Amino acid sequence: NDQGPCVFEDNERWSLAEENMLLDAVEQYGFGNWNGAAAHIESRTASECEEHYRHFYINGIIGDATLQEVPRPQITDHSNGNGVLAGPLSPSLTLAITPLEIGTQQQQELGYMPLRDDFEREHDNEAETLVSSLSINHDDDELDTAIKLAQVSKYRLRLQERERRKRLAREYGLTVAGAPPISKTPKTPHSKKKTGKNGRELQERLKPFSQFHSLAEHQMLFENVKREREIKARIKELVRLRKNGITKLADEEVYEEEKFKRDKRKENKKKLAMSAISKRNSQVSKKAEGKLEKTDTSFVESEEKAIVKDEECSVETYKGVNYSMPGFELVSENEKKLCNSMGMSPANYITIKTCIIKSHSMSQVVFLQD
Repeated sequence: NDQGPCVFEDNERWSLAEENMLLDAVEQYGFGNWNGAAAHIESRTASECEEHYRHFYINGIIGDATLQEVPRPQITDHSNGNGVLAGPLSPSLTLAITPLEIGTQQQQELGYMPLRDDFEREHDNEAETLVSSLSINHDDDELDTAIKLAQVSKYRLRLQERERRKRLAREYGLTVAGAPPISKTPKTPHSKKKTGKNGRELQERLKPFSQFHSLAEHQMLFENVKREREIKARIKELVRLRKNGITKLADEEVYEEEKFKRDKRKENKKKLAMSAISKRNSQVSKKAEGKLEKTDTSFVESEEKAIVKDEECSVETYKGVNYSMPGFELVSENEKKLCNSMGMSPANYITIKTCIIKSHSMSQVVFLQD
């Protein structure tokens, strides 16, 4: 070999430099990455590197001197055994159980998974916590191993009890008998109403009562309590309308419309007054500094337009009170406007006015008006 002496007698005659590069490649790239080893050596292929390393370093003299044979662990067959300590794979635990014959709706309500033949929550549902954190360590002594085996045995006993209860429930038909009845009314796509924030809060408050009745009864309770709240809110609204002189449901829409217009006018007047104050303050400051040369007439014009618009709205609403109403001729023009804006008939206004005057006269309070 032109590259130096050979370590092993072989037909391919690997040089000492190639042997060193092969060992470096296995250490750097890991055992099995023969493509990396071939790229590192550059003069050998991947198959040649693998064959040479296995022949001389694993199966050869060096492998026999350095690699120790690891004894195979003893494996216990847990599929055999009967009685109390039968393994989890024993035939006594893996016998088929009669499947449940229930509908899809009942499966969802019971939390039953037919493909696994299991429920979302089983008897002693936390039994797996006994062995979930167990692990075999190389430094475990006999006492640690015995404790872990005792936990596994306890877990197997709890699994057997779970299976016994399930089998008993299947044999006597207890699961099918306890399943909720199938609803005969077909569900429409829009049958489920969306519950708002108040509905969700009510559902959270009624959750503790769900353990005392079925799903249908709990849904009925929720609907009844929700309906009760709606009726109470409507009664409160009707009492408010009655206090404002509304005695017919037909007048409710008119009253709400007039109330909205009145609130809108008040809001506009308030904004106009605030803008007038700020405008006057700015004008006074400019006059004090001597910088105001021309009078700003735009503000006066806007104020006049607002007043004219308010008068037009008053004239429009004034049409609501007509001469055919009782007591129309007994009220003044301003009182007619007041009755119209409040949605009140002249007769009711006169009655309320008379009661107020009588109550004040009885308390000997005298009001003077210029």
